[in-house]
Amino acid sequence: MSTSHVAAEASLPVPSGQPVYLDNVLLDENPGELWLRFRFVAPNIGQTVGRVGYDVSAVDMDHLCATLAVPYVAQRELVPARVVISLSDKAVAFGENAPDVTQFFEAYRLENADCIWEEF
Repeated sequence: MSTSHVAAEASLPVPSGQPVYLDNVLLDENPGELWLRFRFVAPNIGQTVGRVGYDVSAVDMDHLCATLAVPYVAQRELVPARVVISLSDKAVAFGENAPDVTQFFEAYRLENADCIWEEF
């Protein structure tokens, strides 16, 4: 698995307007095929009152797939089996157990430069 760390200075634009920062991109072949994992920190997500919930964050993840993942894949001429977009309220090492961290995930397959949601 290779990791590309990205230091995002400013929040990325998403439909909800919540702050979202790219933490890193992982090229993961452990599932037996290439999965690209775009990992973001979104400090305001969570289930408590006043936090940004999954329903709103799901729209943001769709947007991040379309606006960041699709161009990334095209520019690098990659052919991933899946693209995973994840949001965490704190940065967490990949695969680390962090029960105190809220994390939302969505998986997509890319088809004709479109992100097609894949239900787990």
